[in-house]
Amino acid sequence: MYGKTGKLVSAVGFGGMRFDETKSHKENAELVRYANKMGINYFDTAPGYCNDTSEEIFGEAFKDMPGEYYVSTKGMPTTFDTAEKAIEAVKKSINRMGIKKINFYHIWCIRQMEHYNLAMKPGGQYDGLLQCKKEGLIDHIVLSSHQSGNEVLEILDHGKIEGVLLGVNILNFPYRWKGVEKAHSMGYGVVAMNPLSGGAIPQHEEELKFLSEGDETPTEAALRFTIASPQITVALNGFTTKEHIDMACRIADESKPYTNERISQISEKIGSAMNEACTGCGYCDMCPQDIAIPNFMQFYNEKHVFHKSEDNMVEMLRSTYDWGVLAGKKGTAEKCIECGICENECTQHLPIISRLKEISSWDKQI
Repeated sequence: MYGKTGKLVSAVGFGGMRFDETKSHKENAELVRYANKMGINYFDTAPGYCNDTSEEIFGEAFKDMPGEYYVSTKGMPTTFDTAEKAIEAVKKSINRMGIKKINFYHIWCIRQMEHYNLAMKPGGQYDGLLQCKKEGLIDHIVLSSHQSGNEVLEILDHGKIEGVLLGVNILNFPYRWKGVEKAHSMGYGVVAMNPLSGGAIPQHEEELKFLSEGDETPTEAALRFTIASPQITVALNGFTTKEHIDMACRIADESKPYTNERISQISEKIGSAMNEACTGCGYCDMCPQDIAIPNFMQFYNEKHVFHKSEDNMVEMLRSTYDWGVLAGKKGTAEKCIECGICENECTQHLPIISRLKEISSWDKQI
């Protein structure tokens, strides 16, 4: 069940960000219908996905779906900053997909509180979405966030939305788990995006063997985590083949709900296996220079876990300031005064100061 909405959604969702753009709309639409036939009924898209073709592909699929389904799409408050623009965006998405209404409409890509505040200003996006809800154009107003778990808590407490979409996977979940648990306990729907870390887990299965149990692959283990955790309502997958759909559905059919004890065991397993990687516990978040140390250490994980080169890290740092875990953060790595407070608090005894110096050197190359 998606929170308190009364909508019974599938544990696996179809994320429309990774369609094979070499194929026709009709071919991709057939993949959507196949997923629905296999029991998936939650379909997520957004304007701009797949060179702005994703909503069109879903529209093609929705002409002849084999079963019932729910539609999720999105709009950024930075783009649709007035009620009028928000209403127009909703109507445009409805027309493109050829549907009567949107079931879950996301205030999209909240990377810092000022984005949320922009959406909530009088006469802003939220007011427009409320009007759409009143007119029956959308069922539920929800939110997509790239913030840390702690930052999401403030938004949840406002009680203005009915669900959240968060980037959660088996490697990074400690970083956002407070937000996930709070949302679940308050009766919100929780959708996990990037369950395979944007494809990084399948690409690095050799390094991530420790995630597996028995005969399953690290990819299967990662999918099972998001599917089997009761705190997560829907695990979004960006499918490109029927085989991918079959695997996710098989895991959903086989999985039994994880207990809190099991989730804690997974967290400990990840921490011990990646002793050079930050687990996102947040104990170091007390920098007198206002440096978001847990965020910088999460970013630095890309080097240790996925063996990214320095050039890769420089390129990633640029986009991470705009879209990732460092969006909206005030203190930069170069502000470190080497006071040592963070290293004293780190449960893994990571060399945080030297890592901040390294990040600072990358920063200067941007």
